[in-house]
Amino acid sequence: MNAAGPKTNHSVHTVNGTPYLSLQEAPEHTLAILTTHDEDRPFKGNHLNFIDLIAKGKELGTFVYVVTVKDMRMSGKRVPGYTYDEETKNWTHQMLPLPNVVYNRIPTRTDELQSDVQQTIEACLRSSQVRLFNPSFFNKWTLFEWLSKAKTTKKFIPATKRLSQSVELDSLLQQHPIVYLKPVRGKAGKGIMKVERIGARTKLPYLLTMQNDKASVVTRHPHLGHLWNKLKTMMTSEEYIVQQGISLASFNKRPFDLRVLVQKNHLGQWSLTGIGARVAGKQSITTHVPRGGRIDEPEKLLNAVFGPELTKSIFVRVKTAAFAIARQIEKASGHILGEMSMDLGIDGAGQIWFFEANSRPMKFDEPDIRKKSLERIIQYSQFLVKSRKKK
Repeated sequence: MNAAGPKTNHSVHTVNGTPYLSLQEAPEHTLAILTTHDEDRPFKGNHLNFIDLIAKGKELGTFVYVVTVKDMRMSGKRVPGYTYDEETKNWTHQMLPLPNVVYNRIPTRTDELQSDVQQTIEACLRSSQVRLFNPSFFNKWTLFEWLSKAKTTKKFIPATKRLSQSVELDSLLQQHPIVYLKPVRGKAGKGIMKVERIGARTKLPYLLTMQNDKASVVTRHPHLGHLWNKLKTMMTSEEYIVQQGISLASFNKRPFDLRVLVQKNHLGQWSLTGIGARVAGKQSITTHVPRGGRIDEPEKLLNAVFGPELTKSIFVRVKTAAFAIARQIEKASGHILGEMSMDLGIDGAGQIWFFEANSRPMKFDEPDIRKKSLERIIQYSQFLVKSRKKK
């Protein structure tokens, strides 16, 4: 990859390496990956992920390129965008056809809150020429509100409260001996804490476990007020929720949960792309890989705990739950959604629990899920183009 920056070419227009001379020769299906400008590189985001998507588009008949917020304009028929040359391993900045579909990969919540990013996303949503899906990151509290209100999804939701005072924490601890504190805008397990109440007879009945990279730090507290003062220093300006702790199924004494990827297919319908599993690290309070968790095979883990027959039933119920959750989130959001990953836990009794959903799924490391996820993005973008033409 060209570390010095992209080559610039405003006279030659190419589609997957083939020059075209006019807009009439532009490709029928055009997908732009939307991200933000970077001072050190042409643009932010996972470049290898974008390269994979460009290659998959070439294979399936869709021209894919990268566009930054500062270049994305609706006023003309072309926009400056980045194509990738597989031979030279360089990004080329050139004038390209206005996309039919925009795939939102704004990398962080901080980026998303910038006024120019908000204006560009709003312009895409208003446009009669462009279809954009997944316009924003999810907020944990909002998700739990949406899912708790629907009959089809409320059974998957652990008891959850917004955390602003110690009374909310105390209320949930009276009902559940273990609770988790989670930042509403958190990512990859960052900022998650666990609180346990171990009985009134001990002098230090409250245990607080904080995740510190791949290890955990435990502090003990004599009463709720003391614990709350400690928590306030940890939460700073972040908004938090407090949630019932679920006793997850375990493999070799390590809790695990499932990472489920659902995406819309070539018919515009929610479909299951794949299910992965994440096992908690030795000193970790979450299963997130950046916090010490590891990837494993869901069937192996579930078989070890529940046996083959019950495992088959769990997979069927996980799929049903994932579709119900995706539909409810999309309905409540009021926007077109094309994909989401979600964390689902299975307790010792085989009950399914929803923990989190992500509107910008990270790359799945499982090869079969990875391959299918790229195909689904292209196929769904093609569906959006076809459905727009029919109207």
